[in-house]
Amino acid sequence: MWFSKSQEEVLRELNVNPKMGLSTEEANSRIKKYGENKLKGKPKKSLTSLFFEQLKDMLIYVLLGATVITIVIGEYVDAIIILSVIILNAVIGVVQEYKAEKAIEALQQMTTPKTLIRRDGEVKETNSEEIVPGDIIIIDAGRYIPADIRLIESANLQIEESALTGESVPTDKDANDIHGDPKTPIGDKSNMAFMSTLATYGRGEGVVVATAMETEIGKIAKILDEDNEEMTPLQKRLEELGKVLGFLAIGICVLIFVIALFQKRDLFNMFLIAISLAVAAIPEGLAAIVAIVLAIGVTRMSKINAIVKKLPAVETLGSVNIICSDKTGTLTQNKMTVVKNYTLNNLKGVPTTETRFEADKDEAELIKTLVLCSDATFENGESTGDPTEVALVVLGHKYNLTKSDLNSKYNRISEKPFDSDRKLMSTLNKEGNGYRVHTKGAIDNLLKISSHALVDGKAVQLTDEMKKKYLKMAEEMSDDALRVLGAAFKDTTSIINPEEMEKDLTIIGLVGMIDPPRIEVKDSISKAKQAGITPIMITGDHRNTAVAIAKELGIAETIEQSLTGAEIDELSDEEFSRKINNYRVFARVSPEHKVKIVRAYKSHGNIVSMTGDGVNDAPSLKYADIGVAMGITGTDVSKGASDMILTDDNFTTIVHAIEEGRNIYSNIKKAVIFLLSCNLGEVVTILASILFDWPVPLTATQILWINLMTDTLPAIALGVDPGDKDVMKKKPRDPKESFFAEGAGTRAVIGGILIGVLTLAAFYFGLTEHGYGLGTEDIPEYVITYASTMAFVVLAASQLFYSLTMRNSMKSIFQVGLFTNKYLIGAIIVGIVLQLGVISVPFLANAFGVHNLSLRDWGLVIFFALIPLIVNEIIKAFMRVKEKIA
Repeated sequence: MWFSKSQEEVLRELNVNPKMGLSTEEANSRIKKYGENKLKGKPKKSLTSLFFEQLKDMLIYVLLGATVITIVIGEYVDAIIILSVIILNAVIGVVQEYKAEKAIEALQQMTTPKTLIRRDGEVKETNSEEIVPGDIIIIDAGRYIPADIRLIESANLQIEESALTGESVPTDKDANDIHGDPKTPIGDKSNMAFMSTLATYGRGEGVVVATAMETEIGKIAKILDEDNEEMTPLQKRLEELGKVLGFLAIGICVLIFVIALFQKRDLFNMFLIAISLAVAAIPEGLAAIVAIVLAIGVTRMSKINAIVKKLPAVETLGSVNIICSDKTGTLTQNKMTVVKNYTLNNLKGVPTTETRFEADKDEAELIKTLVLCSDATFENGESTGDPTEVALVVLGHKYNLTKSDLNSKYNRISEKPFDSDRKLMSTLNKEGNGYRVHTKGAIDNLLKISSHALVDGKAVQLTDEMKKKYLKMAEEMSDDALRVLGAAFKDTTSIINPEEMEKDLTIIGLVGMIDPPRIEVKDSISKAKQAGITPIMITGDHRNTAVAIAKELGIAETIEQSLTGAEIDELSDEEFSRKINNYRVFARVSPEHKVKIVRAYKSHGNIVSMTGDGVNDAPSLKYADIGVAMGITGTDVSKGASDMILTDDNFTTIVHAIEEGRNIYSNIKKAVIFLLSCNLGEVVTILASILFDWPVPLTATQILWINLMTDTLPAIALGVDPGDKDVMKKKPRDPKESFFAEGAGTRAVIGGILIGVLTLAAFYFGLTEHGYGLGTEDIPEYVITYASTMAFVVLAASQLFYSLTMRNSMKSIFQVGLFTNKYLIGAIIVGIVLQLGVISVPFLANAFGVHNLSLRDWGLVIFFALIPLIVNEIIKAFMRVKEKIA
């Protein structure tokens, strides 16, 4: 805990003379002991290992088993088709995940290449990787900090730490500070400088106390390096489904052999039938369909500025019920903005628009002083300098008092730089025939050195009552979490020394500034709440500032709903987890706290999304169910650790992405239930024919054709359905909810049985037309072929028509809009054309063992094929009536 020790103690402990620095010999000895000052990461996965990881899925194992069996029985075409499905599924997954793990690499790139150090008594520039604990580092404005440093000297030093702490303004540093509290947050360690932060003002010197993985940023790297690959709800559902289907296929095969033994059938023939039934039970295209639907969803989401890195993350978004968001840059604009100004008895709000405004006399003097006493620039929307000073220059721009115009009119002659002890800055500018001192800084310090106040353009004697008014206004602004800055001036006939500048000033007034919320975020938070999602703010900023923003956005209502990092440390993990739902704002938190917060929410079964843009957000982005990084302001580290990147840095996009995620899951569920209904129909057809000792209506090839061609196209079309417009009016889906919840399982069973029974009915009518029945022995081959064709057509067509009713579990096909999913209409037409082709083209008809049908029989099979659609629509009508009554 170097921050709790004096400079002398630290230097003594690290055995270094600050005037001389380390010797080259000692530095070489220490680099052998501590290693190079660069972050380490785990080796990247090869394309081959990524490919094989895609195959670790129960459904894929089942398909691989089916491939082996089809090869054994000589059905090579079937084997090639199934293998193609497996490879397609794996390739889609690899393409999405190829560039996923870049976090540590990005961290390594963030370390600065060159730095100033003192060695052998000389100041030299060296590669930051060669720095060791004990090195004396020279810090000046514009230079990145190369390691964790205990400051030993500082002069007006300010360091921008937003990437590490989340604070939107640079932090004042003082080498003489000592922090006795061991739980002091990173943002309050004013005597320390941390790796990869940026010095923005002043200068300093420090001694390196930690390098590489021992730095604060290195601790983040260690967290990112831990394996934390949890399965998404969709992956869990599909794995469960794969197991069920796998065991079902095995069970069916065993059942058939038992039946065969009792019925004394030909065992080899029954083996072929068992394969047919196993093929019927497994939706071969399911794995590929889910991957394709997710890939299409990813493409669709990229159009709304959300880039998803891992396919299953799309669906997880639909289950999110907690959004933990970083404040700076995510909920706020990440730029200080003046929102109020005050001259005596005259408080005004500053317009947020870019339109130019007119200032009154005192207001104009206030703005003029603040702009002239600033070193920042603002031209054509581009700014440079300290964020606070940028805010003042932008304020002048709004009131036609631009920095360039004022500088040319009132030339700066001299200045007294800002000092953290005085908390003031002064400039001396040419004014008419004389000169004017412009001073800005802490209002209480200004009042101590002021003798007059500007009132209606005239300097009047400053009274105690006036001082109270200024201080009261400053207090009110501070209570609203505004950063307060005062301004004063003094006229002089000659150039004076800096020591004479800050005496007998005339106080003009003060301004209040804040990093304001993004304009569109409030509506997004309201929409998220309506959808049953709880927004949470997590920030390294101060509690009052965070709560003020949270209240304005509708995240929190009272300060009691906030907790600081220090308060989190006082709670045990169990106690913190128990109380977590009482809070909406977490302030002054470290990266470890963020991970702890995410874990606490997840311990209650929540699906947690974490948004952020800084290095400090990376561990929590990785631990969250969905990590969302900012594409514009986000560091490479946060992007590497995330599951999704927002290209417009807009919180609103997250809400749109959640809506898209909900619809994608709903679409995948439709596709799964549709496929299972179809496959159940096939199982019912074959199992019933075996149980009742009838001829088997379908061959393995016919079933595989229907599963991979006729079923797959409508299933994909269902997967890209436009979705339900009311999806964000519902609560988030329970991640433990199965595919068969809300009556989906019942509908799948009813649909499957109907399809199976109607397929058997078509087969029966095909036999009776030629004078045979289901129980007749020695039926001629051509009769079986004709009846089998009728069954084949009914099975395919009924599934194609049935897909129309699967678009919504409650609304009728007319309420949803018959032609609102053009892909589905196209898939049905293509399916019918393919089916006609198989029956009509001679060599295909021979390969599939089918025969062309008469016009009368075409009418019959189309009638049978429409029945499952009509029955399901009637069931939905009854459900709607029941819902209205309830």
